[in-house]
Amino acid sequence: MPPQRKLPGHLETDPTRMLERLVGLPEVSVIGLHTSDDHVELHIESITGRPGCLVCGVPAQLKGWREVVLVDLRFGGKSTALHWHKRRWRCADGDCANGSWTEQDERIAHPRMKLTRRAALQVTEDVGRKGRTVNEVAEELGCDWHTINDTVVAYGTALVDHPDRFAEVHALGLDETAFVREAPYYRTNFVTSIVDVGRGQLLDLVPGRGGDEPKRWLLGQTPAWREGVTWATLDLSGAYKAVFDAVLPDATQVADKFHVIKLANERVDETRRRVQNEVFGHRGRKDDPLYKARRLLTMAEQRLGAKGDEKLKGLLRAGDPSGDVAVAWEAKEAVRELYQHQDQALALEWVDALADDLTDSMRPPEVRSLGRTLRRWRSEITAWHACHFTNGPTEAMNNLIKRIKRVGFGFTNFRNYRIRALLYAGKPDWSQLASITPH
Repeated sequence: MPPQRKLPGHLETDPTRMLERLVGLPEVSVIGLHTSDDHVELHIESITGRPGCLVCGVPAQLKGWREVVLVDLRFGGKSTALHWHKRRWRCADGDCANGSWTEQDERIAHPRMKLTRRAALQVTEDVGRKGRTVNEVAEELGCDWHTINDTVVAYGTALVDHPDRFAEVHALGLDETAFVREAPYYRTNFVTSIVDVGRGQLLDLVPGRGGDEPKRWLLGQTPAWREGVTWATLDLSGAYKAVFDAVLPDATQVADKFHVIKLANERVDETRRRVQNEVFGHRGRKDDPLYKARRLLTMAEQRLGAKGDEKLKGLLRAGDPSGDVAVAWEAKEAVRELYQHQDQALALEWVDALADDLTDSMRPPEVRSLGRTLRRWRSEITAWHACHFTNGPTEAMNNLIKRIKRVGFGFTNFRNYRIRALLYAGKPDWSQLASITPH
């Protein structure tokens, strides 16, 4: 008789025991397994003791079974369905009003969920944290889109609405980003991003681009939380300024540095286009000197170098006989020079003097418009010199939101949009995912 190979003591040879270990719960027994080329059906039942009635405490009587099919994680490269044969119980006391009930075990699956708990946690992290598409995960697990999306929304809502997701905020930023273009006129609907610019964390998304929704969100926070907001960053938006004025009157508003310089560049471009039409009678063409200068006009003077500076001046002499474009360019450079100062009081003096100079009646209309804007936003512009906060983190959060929108090929449901964006950019505590109860 040939010698038998000795197996290690920890190696499991009983297929049923292996499947029970796969389930991972000692109170669950595997009662059946069916496999095909691309699918696995695993049948289980609970082997816990007989429970007592929740109302009167009398030991329950078995009434029957109810088979519930749950989507589980892939097993052996195949999609897997977990068939849970739930026991149905009834109270032995005929006078009890409790009647009958079906057993529940949240370690296997939460009530009304179509995925097992372990699969639900995995897909929430795959879609929310890793930014995978719902359809991709659904195809991987062999179920439909709605099954995955409903799970992500249920678990994700509990995660992003957790009261400890963010605490004190010292610098708050608001900015808008496009949400969806809806019929019949395909007008773009916007949402407002509420961002902790100090930590670079997306706090929430609310509908609209200003108005009541951001105010309602801020008023929903505690008075102590609102009092802790010292700085409020924004682009040159009157709507968001009104929000801060109404809800955070003690916070110092800070106009975003990038948008101030961008505004000055826009005024240069507007002046160039106007002069182009006045001098040449048509829009810019490739051989027109002002059209050739369009890129150079937006560059910082120190980046031009000697060669670029000489080229720009030559193009302006050829295409700007009135000197309006040159004046607008010099105004833009003066705005940029404002941010070379480090002293807020000196910067305020600079803005006041610059606004007076640019609003002179002899200046081009575009330059006068720039001067009026500088005068109106003088306090917010120079507040940057005290804190150096910008709306850059808010713009960064908008980029992350747009990535999720691109992955999903757009959204029409704001609830799904909000949950997916906050799971990806809202910095939830993913260590809490295993302990939360889905909404």
